[in-house]
Amino acid sequence: MMCLMPQRGVDVNKRNSLVNMTGDGPLIFKIANACLVLGIAGIGTIALIQQDPTVLYLVLGCCAIGYIYQGPPFRLSYKGLGEILCFIAFGPLAFGAVYYSQTKSWSVANFVAGAVVALLTSLILFCSHFNQVEDDRAVGKLSPVVRLGPELSAALLPWFCGLAYGAIVVAVVTKLFPVWTLLSLASLPVARRLCVTIGSLYMQPEKLLRCRLIAVELQFWTGLLLGLGFLLPG
Repeated sequence: MMCLMPQRGVDVNKRNSLVNMTGDGPLIFKIANACLVLGIAGIGTIALIQQDPTVLYLVLGCCAIGYIYQGPPFRLSYKGLGEILCFIAFGPLAFGAVYYSQTKSWSVANFVAGAVVALLTSLILFCSHFNQVEDDRAVGKLSPVVRLGPELSAALLPWFCGLAYGAIVVAVVTKLFPVWTLLSLASLPVARRLCVTIGSLYMQPEKLLRCRLIAVELQFWTGLLLGLGFLLPG
């Protein structure tokens, strides 16, 4: 959870930005902050019922990461740290908070599952940079794709996807995950489509505006099937 900060620099050119799509930045800002307040209130209620502030601390940690990602004076996304912050917030912290709120304990399996989903979530952010390299560079935003270059960044995509799937397979082999979680491998064609699309078009950024949607599809199906694998009996 995080409030939306006023647009600046490269953000102004993002056609899929909610602010640009609605043309009403103040309204989006108010809605975002209202959701933030309601969310924290809900988590605070859970902490009161449990008589344990751990979940609240974890969620506040996510909020803090959300702020330093884009908020002044930090704006760490402009220093190329956005993917790392995204991984921490949507992985160990978020999954830890959800698990602890229900069990008041910790789980290695939950941590690994969270890492897989967080990696694919960070991949959405990573893929969103390919079509705006020049805009990022012009305003001094040193995204990973700016730092590494589009060619090397595109070459790394299959390795990131392989790391996510490899972690699932290893977790099943070591019996950390139930065998049904291998259903998540059914999303491999989506991963291949993402890697092929960016790998063949990284020098034509105008054609990669919607490549992040393929990354969203990959994260959605992998996460959904992984979660289903934990629910199925046996």
